[in-house]
Amino acid sequence: MSQEAVADIGLIGLAVMGQNLILNMNDNGFVVCAFNRTVSKVDHFLENEAKGTKIVGAHSIEEFCKKLKRPRKVMMLVKAGSAVDDFIEQVLPHLEKGDIIIDGGNSHFPDTIRRTKYLESKGFLFVGCGVSGGEEGARHGPSMMPGGSKEAWQHVQPIFQAIAAKVNGEPCCDWVGETGAGHYVKMVHNGIEYGDMQMICEAYHILRETLGLSADEISEIFTEWNNGVLDSYLIEITRDILKFKDTDGSPLVEHIKDTAGQKGTGKWTAISALDNGMPVTLIGEAVFARCLSAIKNERIQASSILKGPEATPFTGDKKQFIHDVSSALYASKIISYAQGFMLMREAAKENGWHLNNAGIALMWRGGCIIRSVFLGDIKTAYTNNPDLENLLFDPFFTKAVTEAAPGWRRVVSQAALRGIPTPATSSALAFYDGYRTAVLPANLLQAQRDYFGAHTYQRLDSDEWVHTNWTGRGGNVASTTYLA
Repeated sequence: MSQEAVADIGLIGLAVMGQNLILNMNDNGFVVCAFNRTVSKVDHFLENEAKGTKIVGAHSIEEFCKKLKRPRKVMMLVKAGSAVDDFIEQVLPHLEKGDIIIDGGNSHFPDTIRRTKYLESKGFLFVGCGVSGGEEGARHGPSMMPGGSKEAWQHVQPIFQAIAAKVNGEPCCDWVGETGAGHYVKMVHNGIEYGDMQMICEAYHILRETLGLSADEISEIFTEWNNGVLDSYLIEITRDILKFKDTDGSPLVEHIKDTAGQKGTGKWTAISALDNGMPVTLIGEAVFARCLSAIKNERIQASSILKGPEATPFTGDKKQFIHDVSSALYASKIISYAQGFMLMREAAKENGWHLNNAGIALMWRGGCIIRSVFLGDIKTAYTNNPDLENLLFDPFFTKAVTEAAPGWRRVVSQAALRGIPTPATSSALAFYDGYRTAVLPANLLQAQRDYFGAHTYQRLDSDEWVHTNWTGRGGNVASTTYLA
């Protein structure tokens, strides 16, 4: 193989995502050098999927780096964790100051922050780029969320925006922010994805158990929903899944075991929400719902011991109830995104990032799993007011939630009366009611904390922290005031 510097970018990792991104880059006129730890995969790729293209390969890290034009751009699509650090150390001896390393995997944002600082200290540039859209997105246009060393953006922008999905001619890729901002936004994207999927499953469950509808009938309902405000990729695929038949002609979905898996990004989002003190309740419930689904044997045992309401036929207006379920799904979706943007706002403050919320919404409008028409409304909200404190304060979303609320409440009530679990939908409503309540019962909670632990409290008429000797025996000594 030639040692000449011919490639615009190099990519390490020839699994499905890596191969498809390389082919995507080639289609858009860029020369790519491919490398894989198992070098036989390089030859196989060049002889098969990449045959007849301008894609080149390398059999060693040294050869790989020599084939890259300066500043060298090395993109990795390898398993998150130590593999990323290992490849960084392998390529560094063959790079020069100003060269760029890009991590396109699902790395945890603290690792990206650490790597950015480490590589910048050595004179290199680092980009942590969230990539969403799966196999199809990688091949035909993903959503891309790059962050890290700002100086690197001018060099990777032409490639990334060329290969990204387009909505109305605009690429679903823009600079997100400093250090780990790109991977953080991708993490929150995945958390929102968990929430969207759980809410859709709850809507399916409610329609099946309350109205006794078949998978085909529910598929038709989702088809109708996809023509309105709920138009989205996940509604589309749910429509298709519900009408897909097994070999015996029955719905395949009814033959699938009800135990859900997860890769961890939803859990990371929930943990980050706790660390930042942000009530991202819906994503948390979506993660716990998967955990609950995983203890299948225990649930089977519980189903024979624990009793719920007796099943009774639905006697109301079925058409209205179906509309109510769509309202509940739409309102809960608004809450989930409002919570996600609240979390990103707080993380940006904590880490010194400068996030463009309108740009983030645009990045999610195409190419990714949560792509939907709804994201255009979010982009508009943040374009109209970049300093918008909460999505719910935007007039469009204030009106949307207000109009959906009656149906939302009827659905949550009906589900509770019938013993149908709706952790995401009902937690969204609880958040909404809590968020719009000026006076919560936390005054009593603070009194309890001060009673048993002398944790102090603030009075309404003063900012001073005080302690009360509630029993007459506790004395006047108080613990140090702090917020975890």
